[in-house]
Amino acid sequence: MRVINLAIGLFAMICASGCQSAADTDLKAGIWRATLNRDGQELPLLLDVKQNPDKTTYTIFSVNGEERLQLDSAYFKNDSLHVPMQIFDSEIIAALKKDQLTGTYNRLKEGKVIASLPFQATFGENHRFFKEGVAKSDKNIAGKWSTVFVNTSTGDSTQAVGNFTQNGTTVQGSFLTPTGDYRYLNGNINGDSLYLSTFDGSNALLFKAALQSDGTLKGEQWSGVKGYKTWTAQLDPDAKLPDATKLTFLKPGFDKVNFSFPDSDGKVVSLNDPLYKDKVVIIQILGSWCPNCMDETNFLAPWYRKNKERGVEIVGLAFEHSDKPEVSNPKIKKMITRFGMDYPVLLAGTNNDEATAKALPMLNKVMSYPTTIFIDKKGKVREIHTGFSGPGTGKYYDQFVEEFNGLVTKMIDEK
Repeated sequence: MRVINLAIGLFAMICASGCQSAADTDLKAGIWRATLNRDGQELPLLLDVKQNPDKTTYTIFSVNGEERLQLDSAYFKNDSLHVPMQIFDSEIIAALKKDQLTGTYNRLKEGKVIASLPFQATFGENHRFFKEGVAKSDKNIAGKWSTVFVNTSTGDSTQAVGNFTQNGTTVQGSFLTPTGDYRYLNGNINGDSLYLSTFDGSNALLFKAALQSDGTLKGEQWSGVKGYKTWTAQLDPDAKLPDATKLTFLKPGFDKVNFSFPDSDGKVVSLNDPLYKDKVVIIQILGSWCPNCMDETNFLAPWYRKNKERGVEIVGLAFEHSDKPEVSNPKIKKMITRFGMDYPVLLAGTNNDEATAKALPMLNKVMSYPTTIFIDKKGKVREIHTGFSGPGTGKYYDQFVEEFNGLVTKMIDEK
């Protein structure tokens, strides 16, 4: 999604050292229900903590319905447990007192705190919004919803499609937009009120809405440290978005993409290199900070390992918050390691319009992260796909995978 509302959320706890007892540092393994507080709202998230074999660090998962998203390892330092989120320029530092965690989520820029939100967590609670049996409703919102989000500070609006399933009062699904999706949303309907949230290591999102007498939804969205939108939705089985292959395109006079950028080790890579001659090439425009790019990488990395012998290559072009290699390359390397990316990821510039226009002057505009460019064996661009419908979108993800495989196989089979 083009504008990624910067994160929020995780947690951490204080540990003891020196005169404190060992019990004060006993971070319990299991589910912690956490909240981030903003503007009088609680943005709930579920965290699964496991102690690592070294007995000094912890592996933490953000649980969003069926998703278990591994976060950076947590560790104790200066009487506090730190949960760094390096690629998202974020951290959590908080105090532990028995089964309670209290602290802050910090947003960072070049190592300095630029924004914070209060964080709390309780061990052993596994509900997101309501404890079991509390939420009650005879309403059902399963289906497709034609949705409009409005940024109240700018007046800008965004068309979206909500796609939800419901089991009892439990609701899950996502909103798709022209530039990406809101990933795994989970929550409840209680009476005529809808509650959804997610945390993916970058974004903490809270959606609330009331079901109106005419069957429409009217709600609010809080994201990150300051993002806020209102939204309305109408049940519509025919709701759809603009064609994702028509939003980003080559300017008149161009039929190819050319570039030369350094990888995270400083080696310059170009599409003119022998490795790419007479092969199908997939260009992944991404950012290490981008959750939708994370979803696409979770698809592309294993796909490439399975299919690279068929005559296809992938190159990632990373547009980061900083164009300084010493700042961005460690994040790119961490991303490569985390997702098992066997293809090169190049530092192409920063994620603003001026930088992307300079790096890829043949494109009308990079509207979204990720954007995927498909190049045939003759070096010509065959398709440009804006955004990515991740696994949280259900059938839309399945449709993307089918169309992706069909297009790539067609190009591979061409003589």
